[in-house]
Amino acid sequence: MNILHVDENHPLLLRSFEKLGHTNKIAYTTPLAELWDILKEYQGLIIRSRFPINADVIDQAKNLKFIGRLGAGLENIDLEYAQKKGIVLFAAPEGNQNAVGEHCLALLLSLFNKLRQGHQSIQNGNWIREAHRGTELAGKTVGIIGYGYMGKSFAQKLAALDAEVLCHDRLPNKGDRFAKQVSLETLQSKAEVISIHTDQNPTTQPLIDSAFIDAMQHPFWLLNTARGSAVNTEALVNGLQQGKIVGAGLDVLEYESQSFHSIFNQKKQPKALAFLLQAENVLLSPHVGGWTIESHARLAKTIVEKFINHFHQS
Repeated sequence: MNILHVDENHPLLLRSFEKLGHTNKIAYTTPLAELWDILKEYQGLIIRSRFPINADVIDQAKNLKFIGRLGAGLENIDLEYAQKKGIVLFAAPEGNQNAVGEHCLALLLSLFNKLRQGHQSIQNGNWIREAHRGTELAGKTVGIIGYGYMGKSFAQKLAALDAEVLCHDRLPNKGDRFAKQVSLETLQSKAEVISIHTDQNPTTQPLIDSAFIDAMQHPFWLLNTARGSAVNTEALVNGLQQGKIVGAGLDVLEYESQSFHSIFNQKKQPKALAFLLQAENVLLSPHVGGWTIESHARLAKTIVEKFINHFHQS
């Protein structure tokens, strides 16, 4: 097969395809318009999120046999149309699930222990202890919304920290020994931490809004490492200002570009974003929850394994 790579990926992926007898074409920064006339020459497409794979792209790539998505989310692919055309879809949520779980834990513990504020205080020449007294995770109730690969990974990390873990998922029977599955209402009545691990679909846009925040029985900490569209930022800011949300750890924001490359895409910065950038009880990271040295290779390995199982098994 001729395989087109339109997003940067680990060399392991390129080497593996070559060893299997396939040909790689690297187009990490080439605009879609420049690729348009040659899409029909490729049987494979490797992407992350640089541009959408809609029906027009799929029709233009008329010889496409598979799409490999180096990550978990498939919202930038017209899944129904691709499947109708007989195109095989490979995603790799297994590849970065551990990275996301660890990142969630890092965000939460950093917020609980005011590490950002303490570091900045010392940088400013202060040594203030009482103002940076932390909060312990042990004994707290953590609610995980979306209990797939990422949610389960976070729950596993929490298991050693003596926290009660609840999960809510649109599918039944998803709970396990790391998290008890409950209704959304039960989760909202008990949770002191909410962590979002949903995919991007109409039911999660946004999931965290004013109604959700009002329904929470306790002031809570919010973590979002899923998609920025899952949280209404203005509602989040209102919750922070009113004390209903104690703090927030956000790896994703609704202001991100479609390719997730930046949040600074507007000439005039939204007021809600400006608030988050200066708030002491908010910790931001640039969509790197699953972006580790190890996951970089693991994502590629996962795609290769799925490709071999489908196309190279007798």
